[in-house]
Amino acid sequence: MPAISKLTIAGYKSIRELREFELRDLNVLIGANGSGKSNFIGFFRMLAEMYGQRLQRYVAKQGGPDALLHYGRKGTPFVQAELDFGDEVLRYVIELEPTTDNRLIFSFEGNCTNGTTAPMTTAPHHESVLPKLRMKAAVERERGLLPGFAYLDDLLPPIDRIRVYHFHDTSDTAKVKQVCATNDNLRLKSDASNLAPFLRLLREQHEDHYRAIVESIRLVAPFFDDFVYREDNPANIELEWLEQGDPDTPFKAHVLSDGTLRFICLATLLLQPVELMPPIILLDEPELGLHPFAINVLADLLKLAAEQTQLIVATQSVPLLSCLEPEDVIVVDRKDNASTFRRLSEAELGTWLGDYSLGELWEMNVLGGRPA
Repeated sequence: MPAISKLTIAGYKSIRELREFELRDLNVLIGANGSGKSNFIGFFRMLAEMYGQRLQRYVAKQGGPDALLHYGRKGTPFVQAELDFGDEVLRYVIELEPTTDNRLIFSFEGNCTNGTTAPMTTAPHHESVLPKLRMKAAVERERGLLPGFAYLDDLLPPIDRIRVYHFHDTSDTAKVKQVCATNDNLRLKSDASNLAPFLRLLREQHEDHYRAIVESIRLVAPFFDDFVYREDNPANIELEWLEQGDPDTPFKAHVLSDGTLRFICLATLLLQPVELMPPIILLDEPELGLHPFAINVLADLLKLAAEQTQLIVATQSVPLLSCLEPEDVIVVDRKDNASTFRRLSEAELGTWLGDYSLGELWEMNVLGGRPA
């Protein structure tokens, strides 16, 4: 599955310059409030909006280009980014610059294949041209064109397969608690709004993965027995569940605690079959509302999922950090009004690891990532 091997971001919010930063299968960002962790995740949200042909809407909702450029257009003339997918064989390059009517336009959008960078179009443009090329590639593949050569789809960066998930909304109006169409189950959505039909799909077609999800939920919520699936209304479904020892009384999602519901979403995301799983997953503070024991289970799920997909996670959790290896951790600091990113190494920490966990070292300010 494609993964980002190196990443460059320059001029985006607090990230003044991050050049060819290497990413691993599991990447966990730690840092003080305001250091730039959420801006790092936010950059990938902007990529998703770009691919969805919603860049101008995103820029407007963010407050215009000056809110996205590092200290505004007077301090930063453009946003630059490069995403390398595997030893620089495939690279996506963009440059966005502000306009006088408060938009961000593509002054350059291109991809690099086998060392040669070429623009996707020669003219500045308001929305990404990558989706149109992807559609052309799909037609090409369906018709079996270009025999003996790589399909265009194989030469395009997989920006559309990057997913940012956010399960923080567990209010009474949260979509995960609402009735959903049963056939809305192709992929787990970024806010888990289709959690119920997606779980039903797993139960019917991927039973081993479904059982693993249920067993993980029982570890952190021993009262939980299983989900309920009705046949009286096949077109719609909502999340219902049973309690241990009471097979006759179904409960709805609003009865679950916020932490339990978020863990159900996380377990479903991280234990789904690899063929349904996005190749690159981003999570911002997944530990929110979780008991320390649930955070330990979450750490195991993250490590397991990282064997199948690339994970980028921002966290404030000391218990979660204590479950990780140093090389999995990226320390984010704010220096000279800009975010800096530094990956830990076991060699750097030396004998500290013999006496303390990573979480304890973070609290002791040995790692950095604390308010200066």
